[in-house]
Amino acid sequence: MGESWFQREFMNGRRLTFNVLFWGSHLFFFAYGWYSQFTNSKLAALNGLKFSVWTSRGAGLVLAYDGGLILLPMLRNIIRVIRPKLAWLFPADENIWFHRQVAYSMAFWAMVHTTAHYVNFINVERTQVRPQIALQIHYTQPGGITGHFMLLIMVLMYTTAHHKVRNQCFEAFWYTHHLAFFFMIGLYTHATGCFVRDSANPDYTYTFPFYSTEHCLGYESWRYTIWPGIIYFSERVYREIRARRATRLSKLLVHPSGAMELRIVKPSFKYTAGQWLFIQVPDVSRWQWHPFTITSAPEDPYVSVHIRQVGDFTRALGERVGAGPSVVAALTQAAMKGSEKDEKIPTSRGDFVELDPASSSRPLPVVRIDGPYGAPAEDVFNVEIAVLIGAGIGVTPFASILKHIWYRQRSGNLGSLRRVEFFWVCRDAPSFGWFQSLLQEVEAAQADPNFLRINIYLTQKIDEDMLWNIAVNDAGAEYDPLTLLRTRTMFGRPDWKNIYARMAQAISTGQYIPGANSQLKTTVGTYFCGPSVLAKAIKEATVESTSASVNFTFAKEHF
Repeated sequence: MGESWFQREFMNGRRLTFNVLFWGSHLFFFAYGWYSQFTNSKLAALNGLKFSVWTSRGAGLVLAYDGGLILLPMLRNIIRVIRPKLAWLFPADENIWFHRQVAYSMAFWAMVHTTAHYVNFINVERTQVRPQIALQIHYTQPGGITGHFMLLIMVLMYTTAHHKVRNQCFEAFWYTHHLAFFFMIGLYTHATGCFVRDSANPDYTYTFPFYSTEHCLGYESWRYTIWPGIIYFSERVYREIRARRATRLSKLLVHPSGAMELRIVKPSFKYTAGQWLFIQVPDVSRWQWHPFTITSAPEDPYVSVHIRQVGDFTRALGERVGAGPSVVAALTQAAMKGSEKDEKIPTSRGDFVELDPASSSRPLPVVRIDGPYGAPAEDVFNVEIAVLIGAGIGVTPFASILKHIWYRQRSGNLGSLRRVEFFWVCRDAPSFGWFQSLLQEVEAAQADPNFLRINIYLTQKIDEDMLWNIAVNDAGAEYDPLTLLRTRTMFGRPDWKNIYARMAQAISTGQYIPGANSQLKTTVGTYFCGPSVLAKAIKEATVESTSASVNFTFAKEHF
């Protein structure tokens, strides 16, 4: 059985520290907002509303705090720069997770704040502490208008951010999330309603922030929360300028199972193996940017990404470049039969087709790229043993890393890295064509056969014809009939707990790394890209196998 919610949140040192600091700071601001309203003698008339106004004030201050926090993890360029230096201090790779935690907090405190204000407005009308009715505050005053405007935006953003909606219609998520600009404008101007004041009537002015700070006694929190907004907006402008630098799509390769490989030339683009970028294709969509992992190595003369056609954008891109369903289906059928690209080279499968722009009535589309951005797999050369695990198309970040390892092996510069375990879990056989040639080159280049071990698992249920074909071709063959590697393909799902337990035992006894001293602690870094269900199983295996002599760490790719 997996760990419970309580164990995950409170029995883990780092998570417990986060919960204490994050939720503790929220409770502090809520208490401070409540207390400052309760003890302010100038607001004695408003305090006649009692608990509802105290609650709304406390929750409002928390929302202002979250309004500043929620943009910080989206400062991608700043995080990329500070990540290598401060990764030990805070989980820079969990920025999207932190963004979601702040969003959950905003949803909760928005409900508290809104409910309390509805009670406030009803009580104002009932007691006539101010000569107005609830509907006037709701729909004719700036505070009520901006509040309802922000609530509408939150409903749109939260519903389309759900993973099922995001996966099935990324465009809905993309466009509604850009309503955040208007949400922040509403947040910064919310106090212009002057609801918190020491007089019966609001005291407006003609200059920003459009209310008198003498009689309107709000927190003026916008003075602090506006800075993350300014920094974020400045970064977006910089990203837009950087993305418009000279970029050219030089080649387009089509692999089985719908994977397209785009090779892009951009001289100003510098990156580290394992990083990722955003891509925009104006012919497909003028506004959308989609994240993809870089699959080329920094030493390559181009930047490549592998894109599988599984969504609206990727399918539209496939149609635009002439790699629609018919081309993919033909390639997949050929790969299933194991057809060869060159009869003279029996270990070279026809695993891709390079599209010729001259044969098409339309030239290759214009492509813009924005990035690069940091990822956990950048740290692969900082550990002694690296375990790279990719599931399906999730193998893409490790294509870049394996290439980079290959280049660094040739120069004799591997840093702390002494062993690499590469696992690739695929659902269907044609997927092996994505990186078959790369894996062949890396495998053949190994002077030490124990430095890199390739472990490939096929989870697809194999039909009788294919099973017979594998059995016939595998008997006495030097290469695996599916992957054309020396490493044999394993069938079924890997037993992660058993794999890590055996690795931990081999390391502890000094059998895994020759000459290793069992008295010293060995760090094994696991880097995973794939579905969350599989990530949870692997993380549990790393936790269970960690001991006094072996420290297993786990990091998952996030976009």
